[in-house]
Amino acid sequence: MREPRLHVVSEEEIMRGEATDIYFFRTKLLVEKYGLADVEVRMQVHSYSLPKGYDWAVFAGLEEALAVLKGKPLNVYAMPEGTLFRRKYPLMLIEGKFSEMALFETAYVGLLRFASSLATKAARIKMKAGEKPVLFFGLRALHPAVYVSADRAAYLGGVDAVSGMLSEKYLGLKPRGTMPHALIVVFGDQRRAWRAFAETFSHETPVIALADTFLDERVESLMAAELLGKELYGVRLDTPGSRRGKMRDIVEEVRWALRRRGYDHVKIVVSGGLDEQEVEELRDVADVFGVGTAIASAPSVDISADIVEVRGANGWEPRAKRGKIPLALQVYRCSLEEEYLAPFDSNERPLCRDGREAEPLLVKFLEKGELVRPLPSLEEIRSYVLRQLSELSRSQRP
Repeated sequence: MREPRLHVVSEEEIMRGEATDIYFFRTKLLVEKYGLADVEVRMQVHSYSLPKGYDWAVFAGLEEALAVLKGKPLNVYAMPEGTLFRRKYPLMLIEGKFSEMALFETAYVGLLRFASSLATKAARIKMKAGEKPVLFFGLRALHPAVYVSADRAAYLGGVDAVSGMLSEKYLGLKPRGTMPHALIVVFGDQRRAWRAFAETFSHETPVIALADTFLDERVESLMAAELLGKELYGVRLDTPGSRRGKMRDIVEEVRWALRRRGYDHVKIVVSGGLDEQEVEELRDVADVFGVGTAIASAPSVDISADIVEVRGANGWEPRAKRGKIPLALQVYRCSLEEEYLAPFDSNERPLCRDGREAEPLLVKFLEKGELVRPLPSLEEIRSYVLRQLSELSRSQRP
């Protein structure tokens, strides 16, 4: 009888180029067989389309992509991780022998696409939430093998905390969470479950009572407040859509009831099927948002890689498939509202409207496979994202 197993690849298999599509493996064999192993190319990574309604996305996953390419005889230029970009922008440029990079395209494109998609959705939700905290609760919508990568992408995209236990070990992020309905159902009594949680964990996490398991949200919220008093940080409303009605009315009712009884300190945490629209509608009445599937199953940011130049006798020569620009490009930024595309090898920087020279966004990270630029911390990347979101918000105000 065959035993069950987890269908995951190892880090070693990824680094050896075995986690690839068969056509790249066959292409590498043909290139070597027919004497083209030394052909040098410029492979440009870009996004030629964004999800419907998106004007920008967040570039994420660079650190993992660099981990795959590090140690290979390649030069890699890229936008700093966390950079906001628009459609058709070059995100990364890889120089070297095609035979040295062929097996890794599947892996690095997948890493960038996965992380950028989640980070972009997290950033969009954070913009809707404003100053209200957003917690990422979406791991159950994903394969366990990508939990840490997903938490990382969501956090750098702007969420304030993640729930994955292993993210403290691998990312240094202290996980945040409340309690599941299962805890209350097993105890069989809301009060016993809330009290047990408070007595056991109040020293390490805010006590947030799940207040919609057996009774009405208003009733259970008052029960929790009367039981725990000042020890209670907040109540979580996770009402399923089938029982919800208008969520804003429920939140306002709970808020009114708590204030009437003198429990103004109790925060209201809302979770369960939230997306951008729901967060925006509840922003002025809820205190914290728990968002899961909307981020974990984010619309895909279409990232691809294409050869755009091949080295000939006289240097780099434009060559690309039709529909792609046969030229390596650089992005120059003055501000999020003033950016320019120019040939990568141009020695002249575009001038900003205020007379400054625009800053190139693609910078060198790997030279012949060696890291030549320090990688920022996760907190630094997140702060960079939030600064750009703030600039974007200011530019969109009437």
